[in-house]
Amino acid sequence: MGLLRGYIRSDLDEFVANGVKLKILGDYKAFSPDIVELLEDALAKTAGGNGPTLAVALNYGGQAELVQAAKAAAAKGEISAAAIEAELYTAGLPPLDLLIRTSGEQRLSNFMLWQAAYAEFWFTDTLWPDFDAQEFARALEEFANRERRYGGR
Repeated sequence: MGLLRGYIRSDLDEFVANGVKLKILGDYKAFSPDIVELLEDALAKTAGGNGPTLAVALNYGGQAELVQAAKAAAAKGEISAAAIEAELYTAGLPPLDLLIRTSGEQRLSNFMLWQAAYAEFWFTDTLWPDFDAQEFARALEEFANRERRYGGR
């Protein structure tokens, strides 16, 4: 967690200056109180950001997210796709268009199970530490050439 602490402290001023809004995907409140305080401070300081949103998955699991969202929707009295979606960690973010999976794995690994329903997948054998701008450009180029049908024909 020391690495996380260092990133947040070093980047927070830059985020605020550039209007970046931080969003945490996952149950970050399970961390130690000092980390939770640090994250909540960063969330509060960037809440008014009018630039890009930086979504960071911390202590994230897709199944846990779905259970949490279903419980929250049920507590409000409605169980529907829209009600569950409104309670996901990604509520308010645009739909997931492209999911890139590194290291030759061809599975979701409990990641964004709901959000991946109509996402395009791109697989690469490149390991995450070696995933660079050139590899990202390849993924985007292939994605741009796909015909998206969202489940239809």
